[in-house]
Amino acid sequence: MKKKLLVLLAVVILAGCATTPQFHVNVDSISAPGASKKTEYILLPGLKDVNEGDLQYQEYASYVERALQSNGYTKATNFQDADIAIFLAYGIGEPENHQYTYSLPTWGQTGVASSNTYGTVNTYGNTATYSGTTFYTPTYGVTGSTTHTGSYTTFFRYMFLDAVDLDEYRKTKKEKQIWKTTVTSTGTSGDLRQVFPILVAASKPHIGTNTGKKVNVILKEADQRVMEIKGEPVP
Repeated sequence: MKKKLLVLLAVVILAGCATTPQFHVNVDSISAPGASKKTEYILLPGLKDVNEGDLQYQEYASYVERALQSNGYTKATNFQDADIAIFLAYGIGEPENHQYTYSLPTWGQTGVASSNTYGTVNTYGNTATYSGTTFYTPTYGVTGSTTHTGSYTTFFRYMFLDAVDLDEYRKTKKEKQIWKTTVTSTGTSGDLRQVFPILVAASKPHIGTNTGKKVNVILKEADQRVMEIKGEPVP
């Protein structure tokens, strides 16, 4: 019985480890009236000390451009031809440690289901003696519980897309924001390269729009929407 319980527990643990993790992403997008009419863009780094030659920026920018172009945006060949400049910023916060407490059942003998006695009778004249052994069949179940503590680490991941009206800038030399899309996620992965295409995929339908509130999107890494953003063939 104990062996069966241990095997069952091992199966449950392995099944949990094999589960594909889900990524919960919050998208908050806001736009000015008429923003959808401006679709010819240039994409620029929105982080200090990051330029267009930065390899990480180039990788992330390629994901964003796939999302933009699938939404009807066109990449301008130069600054003069563009009607909006989109600034891309991204990052990951410091790790945050969390602790939790949980209980696990303890298993053991809870009683006796049945008993059987086996023996022999020896006779000597008018007397007899008996010798026997009793075998008990025990029952097993939960006898109590033990308390354990565990810990896990989470990271805050984010991406900002900030669009500026270049027609207005050329006229007044002032930056006029026409839309902004904020994408955030908290999870156990501290690898921004892994998470970034998921952030972009979650935001794609909402880029340049007005969501009116935060929109929660749940994606897996192998989701078709993520694969398309990464430019990988969909299974």
